[in-house]
Amino acid sequence: MANLKKYDYGFLDNNFNDFYNMIDSFFNGNDRRSSLVNNTTFKVDIKEDDESYKVIAEMPGFTKDDINIEIDDDRLTLSAEKTEEKDDSNNEEKYIHRERRSSKMTRTMHFENIDSENIEANLSDGLLEIKLPKLNKDKSKKTIEIK
Repeated sequence: MANLKKYDYGFLDNNFNDFYNMIDSFFNGNDRRSSLVNNTTFKVDIKEDDESYKVIAEMPGFTKDDINIEIDDDRLTLSAEKTEEKDDSNNEEKYIHRERRSSKMTRTMHFENIDSENIEANLSDGLLEIKLPKLNKDKSKKTIEIK
């Protein structure tokens, strides 16, 4: 029987293995980079019309007491912090299983021409909706007289 030896493709062989591992990790949920992003921030959609901006943030598992909304110099900052403990022990003194998880997320967005006195926020079914009304600027056309 002949001795069979795998042909060494060198640099290309390693890159293909890395590529296949990356694809496998992506579809099996083992990609660390995506999990880091997903655990440190929340998704935000922003809509605009003539009268206001509307921010919709996905905040599943958070209550209104966990969320802080601040407006400072046309910058809207959303922050959420939650600490959870899970205790699966049957005896208070002998822990069989115990876990703790803490998360803190912050997003800052810049808006122009905001009426900060009339901002409204509502949290329902894990979605935080914030309505940021625009200041009414006089958009009437004016003629400037030359002196």
